[in-house]
Amino acid sequence: MSEWKQKRFWKEVTVADTEGGFAVELDGRRIKTPAKAALVVPSRAMADAIAAEWDAQTESVDPSTMPTTRSANAAIDKVSHQHGEVSDMLADYGDSDLLCYRADSPAELVARQAESWDPALAWAEEVLGAKLAPRSGILHVAQDAAAVARLRGLVHEMSAFQLAAFHDLVSMSGSLVLGFAAARDWRPAEEIWQISRLDELWQEEQWGKDDEASATAELKRLAFMHAKRFYDFSS
Repeated sequence: MSEWKQKRFWKEVTVADTEGGFAVELDGRRIKTPAKAALVVPSRAMADAIAAEWDAQTESVDPSTMPTTRSANAAIDKVSHQHGEVSDMLADYGDSDLLCYRADSPAELVARQAESWDPALAWAEEVLGAKLAPRSGILHVAQDAAAVARLRGLVHEMSAFQLAAFHDLVSMSGSLVLGFAAARDWRPAEEIWQISRLDELWQEEQWGKDDEASATAELKRLAFMHAKRFYDFSS
């Protein structure tokens, strides 16, 4: 038996100003989230992107082609109700940030990590007010408590929509610092993504590409780029 899919029933998709932001309407009926909450988003640009996704549906609705709608639903139905928990979970990356755990050999990898990652840590110290220290090896060594607390406070300041995007920026890159760097336009998002993959790219150079790993990395890259776009819509 084929899986049931929602059919397109609407002819016109429009965006409407409403209390608290912008809503998307299908033939004049406002869209709701899966949890039946009003889908009200903070910017016209986000509402326009959601409207375009709904307008692009043909006979059947394909949620996989509606990333902005999915992210908005997550912000409203999930993140807004668990803001503190999500913020703390992401802030915890600061005490074990990818950029702080360095190889002790070979020399070329050590140099590459320093060249790519040191500027990001320097940016975090200057712009975010948090100095994180690199160390060699994989054993956890706690970072300065004041620096971690500073980053935690910045995460908690985000809106639910920003936090929904920030979740993917951090989890896809493995770095709280790079998540902030992408959100705050330190460098282009594509460049930041490549910085996060330095170790994987090194391994590919040594041993060749693995097709399955490359496919997984591409899915994560697309998720990272969408998260950056959604964060910009939220700000």
